[in-house]
Amino acid sequence: MDTDNLNILLSKQLFGDDFAWGVSTAALQIEGSCNADGKSPSIWDTFSSKKGKILNGDKPAIACDFYNRYELDIDLVKELNIPNFRFSIAWSRILPDGTGRVNQAGIDHYNRVINYCLKQGIEPWVTLYHWDLPQVLEDRGGWTNREIVNWFSNFATICAQNFGDRVKYWMVMNEPAVFTGAGYFLGIHAPGKIGLRNFLPAIHHVVLSIVAGARILRKLVPDAQIGNTFSCSHIEPYADKPKHINAAKRADALINRLFIEPILGLGYPTDEVTALKGIYKYHQPGDEDNISFDFDFIGIQNYTREIVKYSFFTPYIGASLVKAEKRNVELTDMKWEVYPPAIYHMLKKFNAYPQIKKLIITENGAAFPDEVVNNQIEDAKRVKYLQTHLQQVLKAKQEGCKVDGYFVWTLTDNFEWAEGYHPRFGLVHIDFETQQRIIKSSGHWYANLLG
Repeated sequence: MDTDNLNILLSKQLFGDDFAWGVSTAALQIEGSCNADGKSPSIWDTFSSKKGKILNGDKPAIACDFYNRYELDIDLVKELNIPNFRFSIAWSRILPDGTGRVNQAGIDHYNRVINYCLKQGIEPWVTLYHWDLPQVLEDRGGWTNREIVNWFSNFATICAQNFGDRVKYWMVMNEPAVFTGAGYFLGIHAPGKIGLRNFLPAIHHVVLSIVAGARILRKLVPDAQIGNTFSCSHIEPYADKPKHINAAKRADALINRLFIEPILGLGYPTDEVTALKGIYKYHQPGDEDNISFDFDFIGIQNYTREIVKYSFFTPYIGASLVKAEKRNVELTDMKWEVYPPAIYHMLKKFNAYPQIKKLIITENGAAFPDEVVNNQIEDAKRVKYLQTHLQQVLKAKQEGCKVDGYFVWTLTDNFEWAEGYHPRFGLVHIDFETQQRIIKSSGHWYANLLG
């Protein structure tokens, strides 16, 4: 297929009538109102209060004020012709103590959001867990404590019981490799823990919890489409030499295979990364029957590719990333390489797992600096990024890949975790001083594509 001509050809119709078009968000990044109406602190409320953890000392306390402005933002979703809106539920808004007592004000809020989506003709897609663990549970070990499987099951049950009559699309957790790797191994995300002694139990308890949550949804919302989302990066070796090729394989196991393979029934990829064998220390009898699930769809979230080289001094995996800014390539504001074929390669990679029924791109987007001129934002780089990535999605689909949806990250500029408010990913610009919203040219482009 000639991808050079796809700029002219790109149209909604080419993807088929059943293709799910959407936009994705996350509670912690947009809601604000971090202690309103009975909500308790999440690990990110705590982490962001520590000096030096978040760029510019930014905090998610107000964010996009979606908690109060949800009707305005859902109206924007409708104005942009986007039929599917992905958002997450803040665990500590529903269960301020982590378990037990249910906060009715939290239930009421999400009922209002769901009902308003449906009123506007927009399908809600709900993520149960998007990184914002209640701090009270982290105080008890968080994901390193096996008891969290029960805590999460309690949360999933309450959400299914309260929202399952209207929500037909569910994602159990968002990007487990990122929140365990960055939060429990590298310490650069909340809760800021480091080392294998935290990482390995967190991995196993997250897998057990994903499967437990999925089974609860299947039982309580039997007609629902149930999925889980996974981060992935296309990985290439720095050079065509065995040491770099093998380093790339180890990085691939950690970045791309670590969670999807056990959940598909293939076990942990300990063949490539022997340090992962320590995970079996946390196995208990019967666990092998509780770490896989037959999902209706798998969400993949891709932004870039990584070049990997052998590194003697990198513990456990003997590999390191060659930073994009050192490779003379086009960069986003996150210093990620702009490399559209990455999403094609990841679709092909995940399509090769016969256990996967359906793939949906549940996040793809880019942060670029935006300039407001005469109350308008011309973000040509973002438009091109989305166009070229959709061309690659279409190429994969036309070659027979089972890809059935595409969600842009994200609706509005927001709190981008450790990067604070600096990187702007939104189709809609937000002035965080005034909370004014301005649709960017990328938002108008997406609306025209979907119109």
